[in-house]
Amino acid sequence: MFSTLRRAMFLRRFPTVISPAKRAISSKVSDEIDLRILNELNQEMQSIFGAEPPATMDYPELNSSIESLEFTKPESSRLYKQSAKVVTEDISKLTHVGVSGEAQMVDVSSKDNTNRTALACCKVILGKRVFDLVLATQMGKGDVLGVAKIAGINGAKQTSSLIPLCHNIALTHVRVDLRLNPEDFSVDIEGEASCTGKTGVEMEAMTAVSVAGLTVYDMCKAASKDISITDVRLERKTGGKSGYWSRGE
Repeated sequence: MFSTLRRAMFLRRFPTVISPAKRAISSKVSDEIDLRILNELNQEMQSIFGAEPPATMDYPELNSSIESLEFTKPESSRLYKQSAKVVTEDISKLTHVGVSGEAQMVDVSSKDNTNRTALACCKVILGKRVFDLVLATQMGKGDVLGVAKIAGINGAKQTSSLIPLCHNIALTHVRVDLRLNPEDFSVDIEGEASCTGKTGVEMEAMTAVSVAGLTVYDMCKAASKDISITDVRLERKTGGKSGYWSRGE
């Protein structure tokens, strides 16, 4: 996309360069197709930048590649239309987006109640000095892992309040485990949520580990600000129309 826009800007600013190029490839592409493509590029530029592209934008690297400039072939045009169709279909699968692009909460009233579970994880990189303090339970705020565990469970129960379009789910079980990892001086956090309902608990599991990770940071920030929370991700889910899913399978 960006490459196409840069070419379009060049064509708009230097129209005299186009004629030799068109003559050079006239045996391959008709003038009618060339003109149509140029008009499409002009319309695309106008929709983004207005009547004219910004005068301050300059791309000197185009000078070395003008000789290889080619107009879009008919088969490339077909590929473009096919790609656009795929993008449109993918957008239609976004259940939190309405027909006119507005945000919406999904109506799940017609779905069946099924047993649903989700497993998520994240990692908190402490560094050796903070890791040793946590291991020895010498942090000023007290039991880092114990407090973070309770915070993660509470976070899972508050998911619908934190994330606007999530449903308020009656959770049947939440588990949050934290483990000190001496290999990289980190805390590995795993969270699992379960319910019997019409929608999944992936967000509850990921919220649990995220809040637990943030709590670890809060408990340790007096000793170091150089702590990272990484790799927040869903590992596995079950239930619902899509059934079982596991990362890497």
